[in-house]
Amino acid sequence: MDSRCIIWGIMLMAACLPGAAQKGDLPVKPPARFKDFAEMKVTGNIPEGWTAWSPREEIAPGFSVDAASGREGKGALLIAAGGNAAAVGSWRARVSGVAAGRTYKFTAYYRAEGTPFERRSVAARLDWLDDKGERCNPPDYALDTGKEGVWTRVEHIAPAPENARSVLIELSLAWAKEGRVWWDDIRLEEDPSPPDRIVRAAAVFHRPRETKSAAESVAEFCRLVERAADRKPDIVCLPEGVTLVGNGLPFPEIAEPIPGPTTRTLGILAKKMNCYIVAGIYEREGRVIYNTAVLIGRKGEVAGKYRKTHLPREEVEGGLTPGDAYPVFRTDFGKVGLMICWDVQFPEPARALALQGAEVLLLPIWGGSETLARARAIENHAFLISSSYDMKTFIVDPTGETLVEATTESPIAFADLHLDRKIIQPWLGDMKTRTWKERRPDLKTE
Repeated sequence: MDSRCIIWGIMLMAACLPGAAQKGDLPVKPPARFKDFAEMKVTGNIPEGWTAWSPREEIAPGFSVDAASGREGKGALLIAAGGNAAAVGSWRARVSGVAAGRTYKFTAYYRAEGTPFERRSVAARLDWLDDKGERCNPPDYALDTGKEGVWTRVEHIAPAPENARSVLIELSLAWAKEGRVWWDDIRLEEDPSPPDRIVRAAAVFHRPRETKSAAESVAEFCRLVERAADRKPDIVCLPEGVTLVGNGLPFPEIAEPIPGPTTRTLGILAKKMNCYIVAGIYEREGRVIYNTAVLIGRKGEVAGKYRKTHLPREEVEGGLTPGDAYPVFRTDFGKVGLMICWDVQFPEPARALALQGAEVLLLPIWGGSETLARARAIENHAFLISSSYDMKTFIVDPTGETLVEATTESPIAFADLHLDRKIIQPWLGDMKTRTWKERRPDLKTE
């Protein structure tokens, strides 16, 4: 093994420099596609153009071409742990001719068995190399994007970093004693139209006072938001309890069904402004009352709702019931998740939403910890929009940086969220994907 060593991304252990590829690791130029492995020339279980890698021989898994497998039955690359719980290894192929600054789309398919936590044990990544075969940046990890039959598709779209001249494709299996993974239909191609989703978000800082009813409080918010219609927001976040603030009525008196009076009022506004609206209200379902956040769609419909899962003592004593699910909602610009106030005190709600793909977390809140709100954005690599009465109303990016803040003088703050922008942390890389590959869901904390 080459004496030059690096930390191998997800495996966090010594590995040969990617440029020091084994003999037979012949570069090909993009666009590159690898499939029909049963028809390739195979020497010692290794198909032409590929190499098998492991950090140490004693923990090397088995590598072979399974001629009877593959998405079309024409063979697939197989890695098998063979009963070794410490087994770690990857298939590698080097693709040359990439151009710095151009955007590339990587896709591959895998089928796994015996891997209880696939996101941890099964990984595909891109290691960008310069003209000397040395690493340009920390590796990029591809995440699973959905199932196609028994096969899972992974995908990653990224610009080639400065000085990149080639890229090492790595397809791996790690730490699954009885694990086996088949890889097939691996592609790298230039993407002429990389995604660039821009979402105009608005956070509202307003507190009605001395209102006589829930409808009167909600009307104040609607008038304020409508005055900003010329800014054309895609999504507007209102605070928690918009039906309660200003009037102080008891929960049973203001609780209402969903759909109901408040969702109809917000729906009229959302349709008029052609935007999504999120607001906290109190929902009645039979004898049960929930602290609920509603998502109103652009056409005025109820697009979703979330019932607050973490209730503070004061709400328990007020007779509220906690929710028991973390739904994620697909909008026309991406996936969003809702939390409410006390939820931000705990890591689980934001993590559950992000694990389901939420890119924007919306937080109607009465008041709470600004530091924890930032932490939830950072640890889940998501944008967070907070609308409050007694805390900062702001929009933060996945690094925790404040993009905008609403104030008494400027009660609505607007920010354009670039959902596809790569946010690279020095020495660590793109944490949006790395976070999910290196976490340990298999370890029990209770």
